[in-house]
Amino acid sequence: MARAGATTAALAAALILATTTVGACSSGGDDDSSAAAADPPTEAVERPDGPAAELSEPLTGGNGITLVSGRPVDLSSAGFVEDEYAASGTATSYRADGDLPTDGTFALEPDASAEYRTRIVVRRPADAADFNGTVVVEWLNVSAGFDSAPDFGYTADEIVRGGYAWVGVSAQRIGIEGGAVAVSTGSMADGLAGKGLKVLDPARYGDLVHPGDAFAYDIFTQVGRAVRAGGGLGDLEPERVLAVGESQSAFALTTYVNGVQPLTLAFDGFLVHSRGGSAAPLGSPGAGIDIAGSIGGEPTRLRTDLDAPVIVVETETDLVSLLGYYPARQDDADRLRLWEIAGTAHADAYQLGEAAGIIQCPAPVNAGPQHFVVKSALRHLDTWVRDGEAPPEAPRLEIDEAGGEPTIVRDADGIALGGIRTPQVDAPTAVLSGEAPEGASIICLLLGTTTPLSAEQLAARYPSADAYEAAYADAADAAVEAGFVLDDDRDELMADADPAAVGG
Repeated sequence: MARAGATTAALAAALILATTTVGACSSGGDDDSSAAAADPPTEAVERPDGPAAELSEPLTGGNGITLVSGRPVDLSSAGFVEDEYAASGTATSYRADGDLPTDGTFALEPDASAEYRTRIVVRRPADAADFNGTVVVEWLNVSAGFDSAPDFGYTADEIVRGGYAWVGVSAQRIGIEGGAVAVSTGSMADGLAGKGLKVLDPARYGDLVHPGDAFAYDIFTQVGRAVRAGGGLGDLEPERVLAVGESQSAFALTTYVNGVQPLTLAFDGFLVHSRGGSAAPLGSPGAGIDIAGSIGGEPTRLRTDLDAPVIVVETETDLVSLLGYYPARQDDADRLRLWEIAGTAHADAYQLGEAAGIIQCPAPVNAGPQHFVVKSALRHLDTWVRDGEAPPEAPRLEIDEAGGEPTIVRDADGIALGGIRTPQVDAPTAVLSGEAPEGASIICLLLGTTTPLSAEQLAARYPSADAYEAAYADAADAAVEAGFVLDDDRDELMADADPAAVGG
């Protein structure tokens, strides 16, 4: 059986700030609104008519499915199948009258139209009886010049055990046609980055056509409509469709939530993961999104008048580094939750998998607990849409603005204060930080650091290894009780404990 993921060893090495886990085998703040459950937010939604993508044509041949891989997941053994389809139709771009408002209340209207033919990757339960009714549609990330699916990587355990279907959408032009690369990985595959699927595997992808990122928002909508109707899903019958995206994709989802979702009502909920402070631009036909230029844009909040709920998950790096989310930070609302996670970086060793060592940084990259929290966020979003039960509200990371530039407040050892807490930060054997050391490259600025505590620091915290293990277990139980780590993941969380670092 063909291995899903990169088509060559070089592609497999092209791990980026948004690296994925992929299948090993393929068959083709401030309110109390969380206190009580409300009516499901998407109950009886009357969705406006609009075109759906044509998904009937499987893509086959060539080198197989190309999607940059990090941590392998044996989909076949999990009872999942993986397929790839062409997604085609005629998409619209959008325009606004004047500048987009920073409160998120975008007023967009359709503009130009263009034909498109992109691709989607589908991972779903082979048996319809194992399907939970929810389709997770991920806006694939292209920051390093390849399509990758970071949120599948972070949430694969939950997707498989929960019986979700997952659809990855090549929404942006560079993934298909190639273009300028935003982030160099410094790996041997940089020479292939930005080439696009049509060049990397013309036998499979040569007839794809992407008219530019101005049309990406409607392409995403049209795929959402198609999968809601069961397109590409075999005999599965979807009940809910969630949109997810990380990093550059989260910038795009910010624009989508603020301006496109009010027009289309295409999605039932959103997981916006590691967005920066600004929103992605509307784009120009024939071009890609200038993500580097948009990072310095106006801080823009998410609108709070949607019926579809939104969970925003942010790391330390996202808040105060070059991504600059902090000026756009906002209070929780009836349909909005913001989760900030202590001890986490924009991308980390979990996301990179075995290839973490390929990217050479001045210090070991962050090995923090982000994936535990993102899995919980996905389940909470699904429950919120399904039952109307809102997720818990999370404490914010503590920020010091006294020096002019906002910085995260840290304890004497350098561990962030506030935010969502896990045993890795409340019973640590290493300092996990979203900050990068001096002299870091752009990619390393996004990967944070892991710095082992000294023997003296450990002795000051724990009189014995037993005391450490007890503190770690208590912190793990607290994270599960608070709802930020799933009980299903407690054993894996406990396996991250490191009593050997403490000694006798």
